Amino acid sequence: MTKADIVAKISDKLGIEKGDVQATVETFMEEVKSSLESGDNVYLRGFGSFIIKTRAEKTGRNISKNTTIKIPSHNIPAFKPAKVFVEGVKTNVDVK
Repeated sequence: MTKADIVAKISDKLGIEKGDVQATVETFMEEVKSSLESGDNVYLRGFGSFIIKTRAEKTGRNISKNTTIKIPSHNIPAFKPAKVFVEGVKTNVDVK
């Protein structure tokens, strides 16, 4: 499902114009992004949490030059689904 599909479904369900729904969805995504960039996690009850995870420093390899490099510790955004969300997917989606 793409952002356009989400906008179309919300527009159909609520009877709101697609342009207004698209602006709302994009604003939501921008707010989540800006919150994470400022160091704040985003918690949505019953859905999940957008959190910041810290990756530890590690040693990697540059295969083309056959050398080792140090990859510094860094933060990455992550999504942790709520228990209700996980249980819904477990019970409603067939295993492939």
